[in-house]
Amino acid sequence: MTAVRVLLVEDDERLAQLTARYLEAHDVLTTVAADGPAGLALALAQPFDAVLLDVMLPGKSGLEVCRALRERSDVPIIMLTARGEEADRVLGLELGADDYVPKPFSSRELLARIHAQVRRARRLVGPAAGVPIKVGTLVVDAATLSATLAGAPLTLTAYEHQLLRAFAERAGRVLSREQLLEIVKGDASEVFDRAIDVRISRLRQKLGDDPKQPRMLKTVRGLGYVLVADEGGPGDGGQS
Repeated sequence: MTAVRVLLVEDDERLAQLTARYLEAHDVLTTVAADGPAGLALALAQPFDAVLLDVMLPGKSGLEVCRALRERSDVPIIMLTARGEEADRVLGLELGADDYVPKPFSSRELLARIHAQVRRARRLVGPAAGVPIKVGTLVVDAATLSATLAGAPLTLTAYEHQLLRAFAERAGRVLSREQLLEIVKGDASEVFDRAIDVRISRLRQKLGDDPKQPRMLKTVRGLGYVLVADEGGPGDGGQS
């Protein structure tokens, strides 16, 4: 892997220095910001391969930074927090975080998670890209890490693209949560039950699916999820 650049947004100066020192020793160029506003400004002004974002930050919380950053960037976001409640993890994922590492964390594990996210974002995960996959009006192109629905481009994070690709490659097949985690090589955030459900919910929103009557990503009660062809594109009705 070529040089990796990360932004670490952490108000604990000692932890930030120790973490940055470890990452730098392992060829990860690390920029540190000590509060939410500074971190958001840096993340939007400079190109980074990943953003490590503490939840409890002065000026603007990590969750606020995550929401604002995700609206304007698809950079991988890894949340760092002492909070261990499932509700906090779910909220972070709903706001667009890609991974979730609770404190205290192992620097070695954090490094591995950074590399995993960067590989995914750099399109180095999975088999070599072939021809675009078409499912009805949905087109998923692994070569360009892009997707369109009825000709309209979809704005997806690297994780969401990989998840949608997994469904598209197996259109019409029911995939369990466990199968999805294995296919997309789930991160620490997937160890709790609702994680995949949150991912699916975000993906449905971007597909324009009605959560109560999804026309494309359907829930098969007790079994998992299945992608079916939608010939009409965004806005058309359908049966769940």
